[in-house]
Amino acid sequence: MAEGLAEAGGKVHCLDRLPEPPQPLVDAQSRLKGQLEYHSVDVTDDKAMRKCIEGIAAERKRLDGLIAAAAIQQVTPAIEFKKEDIAKMLEVNYTGVFITARECARQMLEYKIQGSICLIASMSGTIANRGFLAPVYNSSKAAVVQLARNLAMEWGKKNPDGSGGIRVNSLSPGHIVTPMVQANFDAGEANREEWENNSMLGRLSTPEEYKAAGLFMLSKASSYMTGHDLRMDGGTTAW
Repeated sequence: MAEGLAEAGGKVHCLDRLPEPPQPLVDAQSRLKGQLEYHSVDVTDDKAMRKCIEGIAAERKRLDGLIAAAAIQQVTPAIEFKKEDIAKMLEVNYTGVFITARECARQMLEYKIQGSICLIASMSGTIANRGFLAPVYNSSKAAVVQLARNLAMEWGKKNPDGSGGIRVNSLSPGHIVTPMVQANFDAGEANREEWENNSMLGRLSTPEEYKAAGLFMLSKASSYMTGHDLRMDGGTTAW
């Protein structure tokens, strides 16, 4: 999705906790020549996130959009989930997304930018994935969908001083073949064939298939859409 925004002409800042950017991003940086910039930061660190996003916005005295996709996964039966593991996952999947959205909105309000925020949720926030034991991940994504609605309500109206008018939506992808999902398959925690059969298209998605959705949600093309959850799941939840 970051590549899609950069290909459309945007200057895109990518945030992750890794000390160095992953190789796919390095390759994209080489191809897109200065359109992608990497920042090593922990989305759950309040002060670090504020400093990072303030710096990004200060470069051009504006911040136009955010795609917040921070998430971790743990496959464990609910009866065996430890309190500390629940807290760790919610800290990233919900609190980290909340902090990121809050700090970006702070800069949009400061510079009076009618920006757009897209929170990455999941179809798993709406359904229980048959045979896949991820109760905390799924409920954290349901929380992200509801967070988007509430932030849309709070930040949507334009204020007399010109601030506000910020749109907030969520995007709920279906099953995507990512390294995290492939690890689930390899560990026998999920059945690829079953997931493919649950999709009306009979296949899983790839990250590239969400490029256009990200661009749509952050652009003027979706100027009257806010508080909405855009579900792109190959029909998995439509049966």
